[in-house]
Amino acid sequence: MSAIVLSTLNARYIHSALGLRYLMANMGELQRDTQLLEFNIDTRPIDIVERLLGHQPTIIGFGVYIWNVAQTTEVVGLIKRLAPHVTVVLGGPEVSYEWEQQEIVGHADFLVTGAADKSFARLCRRILARDRPPTKIIESPMVPVTELALPYGLYTDEDIANRIIYVEASRGCPFKCEFCLSALDKTAWAFDLDGFLQQMQRLHERGARHFKFVDRTFNLKVDTSIRILEFFLQRMDEPLFLHFELIPDHLPEKLKTVIKKFPAGSLQFEIGIQSFNPAVQTLISRKQNNTKSEDNLRWVRNASNAHIHADLIAGLPGEDMESFARGFNRLVELNPHEIQVGILKRLRGTPIIRHTDEFKLTYNPFPPYNVLCTDRIDFTTMQRLTRFARYWDMVANSGRFTSTKAVILADNPFERFMALSDWLFDVTGQTHKIALPRLFELLYEGLKACLAADTDSALQALLNDYQTSGLKGHPRFAPDRLQRGQEIKGGTDTSKIAQRQARHAKGP
Repeated sequence: MSAIVLSTLNARYIHSALGLRYLMANMGELQRDTQLLEFNIDTRPIDIVERLLGHQPTIIGFGVYIWNVAQTTEVVGLIKRLAPHVTVVLGGPEVSYEWEQQEIVGHADFLVTGAADKSFARLCRRILARDRPPTKIIESPMVPVTELALPYGLYTDEDIANRIIYVEASRGCPFKCEFCLSALDKTAWAFDLDGFLQQMQRLHERGARHFKFVDRTFNLKVDTSIRILEFFLQRMDEPLFLHFELIPDHLPEKLKTVIKKFPAGSLQFEIGIQSFNPAVQTLISRKQNNTKSEDNLRWVRNASNAHIHADLIAGLPGEDMESFARGFNRLVELNPHEIQVGILKRLRGTPIIRHTDEFKLTYNPFPPYNVLCTDRIDFTTMQRLTRFARYWDMVANSGRFTSTKAVILADNPFERFMALSDWLFDVTGQTHKIALPRLFELLYEGLKACLAADTDSALQALLNDYQTSGLKGHPRFAPDRLQRGQEIKGGTDTSKIAQRQARHAKGP
């Protein structure tokens, strides 16, 4: 039994809740009476409720995010029906803003908005002392990071062996990109670097080898970035994998010198381009030197071993299909390892809402709150872009179709891949659950049918990718081109590294 249970629903098992661990680390004397329980969004809500109530808690605190709000709403509703005496406390970015009309807030007893690292423990003390606050909404002022207990000792051995280990050397962001919740921050706050590196040393000693930094601006203070990178360089006697989010136009020479020292497969950079259109950048308060960003992307791609995951957003106010296509082609020319095509989402509390009327931005009222149409991109076209993004992940970002990708993107990449995307949906009617052997067949037919690719070139590219895909047996897309009885044996699945990198890049 635990007086307090901290819980959340992760998108997948491999993810771990850094926010819950911060709460746990800062519970003070209540920590011994607190249990941390993580679930996955694909677990049945009724089963989650059974597990939670099995601990006979007095208080349950939930971390609520865009990816779990629907399932968590059902969990909280069931708890209040089965055990109304249990106090339910909510927190997290999804419920910290515009909470007035949210069903889940109506079910709960308390809502802690903002950074709850310290205020959740204070609320629990009052509830347990039968001194319940008279107001449901508990606003949390920003706590200096120097006053926070660090959570890294709360990663279990199972976490270290099987999950992504999330860490942060700083919080906040000085930039004001309006689609991002970090636009509400006034600046970035750095944790004590010596203390942080001591925690990283302990994690490393316990066997942690995959570290995902959640800092919004890892290269904001270059001297700090260099010291962190050098810390891990000194421990490269065993393979490490590190993920950082970089500002694209800020890569001075002394930082490049350190980046070049990392071996292949050890370093991944998530680099947000979002849009190359200067007018759109101005509209959304994004400061970005496009020329420097391109130069830096080109340098990272050609002069280092780092894996580049570049982000581009469709549906931004003021951007039409032609502008987005130009930006996409511009990014393809820079040849990052992955291009994450995202559809604009209206996260609660973000300043992007100020453009809604002027640019006729219509958003999905349900998670993930993606934009459905704008004054420049109608609903049907936005649906095509959404499918384009999904198929791009399946083909270009998967790491399985290196040779085929070169054939697809031979000329005018956006136009050609959009044509392939439209054809794939016309033929299959689906964007998920396409088995890999079937995808090979579809690409072979699609290359010929809608891209007029040379049959021999398409076949050879697909055969090359098939041999490194891990698949065995005859490739059904071209049985007539193989000698009778010939069988292609499954080779090394070169996409596994790409898949691991993608898990770090996309996060929960």
